[in-house]
Amino acid sequence: MSEKTENSVLARFASPLIVLATIIWGSSFVVMKSSVNVLPTFWLLAIRFSFAAIVLAVVFWKRWKLLDRQYLVGGTVMGLCLFVAYAFQTFGLEQTTSGKNAFFTAVYCVIVPFLYWAIARRRPDRYNVLAAFLCIAGIALVSVTGENATAFNMGDVLTLIGGFFFACHIVAVSKYSEGRDIFLLTTLQFASFAIFSWIGALFASPAPDPAAFDSSLIFGLAYLVIFASCGALLFQNIGQKYTAPSTAAVLLSLEAPFGVFFSILFADERPTPLMFVGFALIFIAVVCSETKFSFLRKKG
Repeated sequence: MSEKTENSVLARFASPLIVLATIIWGSSFVVMKSSVNVLPTFWLLAIRFSFAAIVLAVVFWKRWKLLDRQYLVGGTVMGLCLFVAYAFQTFGLEQTTSGKNAFFTAVYCVIVPFLYWAIARRRPDRYNVLAAFLCIAGIALVSVTGENATAFNMGDVLTLIGGFFFACHIVAVSKYSEGRDIFLLTTLQFASFAIFSWIGALFASPAPDPAAFDSSLIFGLAYLVIFASCGALLFQNIGQKYTAPSTAAVLLSLEAPFGVFFSILFADERPTPLMFVGFALIFIAVVCSETKFSFLRKKG
């Protein structure tokens, strides 16, 4: 397949791939919750992304001929941002519910315009500011309802920090993917992510008990490697490269409701009515930030 034909095919399926990625991520919150209860965080991330990098490196081995310094820089920056984001998200997941973890992570969609302001000097408009206040209100409702009715627990705070670095990752992907092969760049991203994770695992976390690797954990890890990493993250990078930013951001925000859906379906979580109001406000904030409610205005 020629490069032009490949780009045409990827562009055609970019939006459906992003939606598929959000479905996979929504289900992966439950898998991550069970896996993080068994493996130390850094060990879980190191194992997951080491195997993910190996899988992509083998599948796309012909693309290694494109490797140069810019690919190494881009892959390392993307991997570092994603590593920090996942580390905070996973540490947060140890102390909060998978449903709340899914929604707080989605806040990155609102943060992105402000990051672009800092980097590209493009000031956010009134819709971005409105979205920020809607998001804060939604977070407040979610965090003060349910069994753990406190302003913020540490798991929520860590997850929000992770959301900020997910926004950094989105900015990095937009910057480094332009004019470059997204498959090689994603492989290098996974490889650098794995290296950072192993450093954390060796110096900050005790080695897991070999007996912990039972069939249930191995199945969970396989799901995270093949679907949540090789599949979903690659789909996200493709989507960002070939889909308009506003469309991609709104589609990526579907991760949050899918996360709650799978938490209710498989993890026996029971969100309260006020929590649902908070979730709705966060979703509206994402839509406001990325579409500016253009679909509500009459076309001239």
